[in-house]
Amino acid sequence: MAVSRAIGWELEGMPRIVRGAGSYLYDAAGNRYLDGSGGPAAFSLGHGNREVNAAIAAQLAQVACGYRYLFTSEPLEQLTELVLRKCGPLFGHIVFAASGSEAIEGAMKVALQYWDAQGLPDKCRFIARERSYHGSTIGALSLSGFAERRKSFERSLLDVSFVSAANAYRPPTGVAATELVPALAAELDARIRSLGPENVAAFVFEPVVGAAGGVVPAPSGYAQAVREVCSRHDVLLIADEVMSGSGRCGTWSALEHDGVVPDIIAVAKGLAGGYIPLSATIFRRDIGDAIMHSHGAILTGHTYSGHTAACAAGLAVQRIIEREALLDRVRSRGEVLRAALRDSLGRFAEVGDVRGRGYFLGIEFVQDRASRVPFPADRGLSADIGRRAFQDGLICFPCAGNAGGGLGDVIIIAPPYNASDAELSELVDRLTRAVERSLLQQA
Repeated sequence: MAVSRAIGWELEGMPRIVRGAGSYLYDAAGNRYLDGSGGPAAFSLGHGNREVNAAIAAQLAQVACGYRYLFTSEPLEQLTELVLRKCGPLFGHIVFAASGSEAIEGAMKVALQYWDAQGLPDKCRFIARERSYHGSTIGALSLSGFAERRKSFERSLLDVSFVSAANAYRPPTGVAATELVPALAAELDARIRSLGPENVAAFVFEPVVGAAGGVVPAPSGYAQAVREVCSRHDVLLIADEVMSGSGRCGTWSALEHDGVVPDIIAVAKGLAGGYIPLSATIFRRDIGDAIMHSHGAILTGHTYSGHTAACAAGLAVQRIIEREALLDRVRSRGEVLRAALRDSLGRFAEVGDVRGRGYFLGIEFVQDRASRVPFPADRGLSADIGRRAFQDGLICFPCAGNAGGGLGDVIIIAPPYNASDAELSELVDRLTRAVERSLLQQA
């Protein structure tokens, strides 16, 4: 089975995909792949869902897209109502786009426009966290504490201030587990004070860090603590739920788990389940109303904002998730899946941590479980495991660098919400084989 030599746009060596059905993908050579990570946690209903495809086809038969700034549409209106209902009564405005990066850009622009509408244009600085990734556009990349992806663009990035990652497995040096949340909250408070609250627009964070950290849930009490700090200083709280939201963690918003309501939410991947690119910037009613009162319009958007067929896809995906109570399944079976991974992989001393929420799980590999020392970067352990899994017919999502300086190896698991129990068992078995083969090579 051919495997590409590198992650990127190179086509040489990549298998040619021809179809998808449920949790599986098939290439032109007849090989079958179990999609154990939803690509990068994107495919919430798997592939080839007939109901979703029919909704898209029906919309295409009428009109593919009505330009959002000339027309509304039934799919746009119904999806807006559904998403706002999911987010709760404080939210009243949505700007749809195509990608997570665009959703984050939208969140930044909404925050800036809000403070300008309030007569506070100097509130234009952003604070973000180390070892988080928020997207590939210049603005979103500026928020990303992901050195490997920033390196080529540093001179053109915005001046964003960074605070420590909130990682209970790898806390800041000298910080005890019992002191982690107070220390992180105090650091954010001090950073806002040093910049001047009158200059800070928003704090941006991932409730569950995705690719940059390898699925790192916020420590217990962290989200409440940073919410209190931001409210105290009149700083907006932006939740990047591009990977973790739209049900991936077993609640529609990942922050529901923490009992915290942000001011702005960015969602993407699972919103339309990968059937058509779709993302959304969702923000509180009072924020949108203040902007509309002062400026008359939300000054962010794109040609394909509210794309009609994309909204039809998102509406179909979300209705299926509701009707089939898939978030309940993700919550309950997610715990079972995590336990199965721990049981199957626990015999390997190199497995340091199995963590996550719902169907968003990460397995971190270390040289020594007690010291948590990562493998050398040039070993490329996570990439090697991902390659071996792919050769055995399992798609997982390897990532590296979560321990800093290019060190740290994690495999992300993010199956479709409707994956069967048998498919989840197959996922565990195939991943265990890949881990074993890779570690045997290491020995």
